[in-house]
Formats: sequence, structure tokens, C-alpha cells
Amino acid sequence: MYGKKVKLRLLFLSFIFLIIALSVFLILKSLEENVVYFISPSEIKNLSEIDSKKRIRVGGMVKEETIKLNQNQISFVITDFKNEINVTYSGSVPNLFSEGKGVVAEGYLKDRSFFNAKKILAKHDENYMPPEVKEALEATK
Repeated sequence: MYGKKVKLRLLFLSFIFLIIALSVFLILKSLEENVVYFISPSEIKNLSEIDSKKRIRVGGMVKEETIKLNQNQISFVITDFKNEINVTYSGSVPNLFSEGKGVVAEGYLKDRSFFNAKKILAKHDENYMPPEVKEALEATK
């Protein structure tokens, strides 16, 4: 019914489509491993199970009078005004990090009450609050 040229073109186009689909799948699969999800302290309290090996981001406000500096570690409490989580971090914090300000900490959960941060994300200016933090805080009010 179809000529040899048409069959060859269809085979070539099918092969190209298959290669593109496989490439997109592999790219999305590799990106999935690097995705870090943002959750609030209230969402942590409601988790059914804790995966201490999964990297996550916790955001909210730094609770007043909770920042404690040790020799090479800082600990503080992140709150969404309903629930709180204790955070420990080793390293330098952004200049705008202070009590009563929004913060996003990236790291690993120890349990529902303790979080070991590997990174404290910097803010652009003193009025900036990440959209996820803003939405989470508005949802809890």
C-alpha cells in the first residue's frame, strides 16, 4: 500500500519520537531526586511517617527569644503560629536572619520536633518572605 520511502520515513519518525520520549523521561526522573519540598511545622506534625534520609525545606517565622548560639552551632525555633519545630544549624547565617523574621531551612528531620538544617536560605531584603512561607502562614491563620 505505502511505498518503501514512506515506510522508511515513518520508521525514522517513530524512532525519533521514541528517543525524545525516553530523553524526557530520563530528565524528569533525574530531576525528581533533586526536588526539595517545602513544608510548614504544622504539616510536619501531621506527617504519617518520618523519613530522616529525605531532604526537605521547613519554613516559617523565627520565634522570638529562641536563638541560641553555641561555639559552632546555632539553634532556634521555626513557628507557623500553630506548631513549632526546633532547628539546629552549623555554619554562618544570612545577615538578615533574626527573630520574628521569615526563614526557610533546608535539611533533614530527626523527628517531629527536631530538624537538622544544612542550609539557611537568604532573603532578598528585610521585607521579603518566600511565597511558600507566606501562603503557609496565611493558611494557618
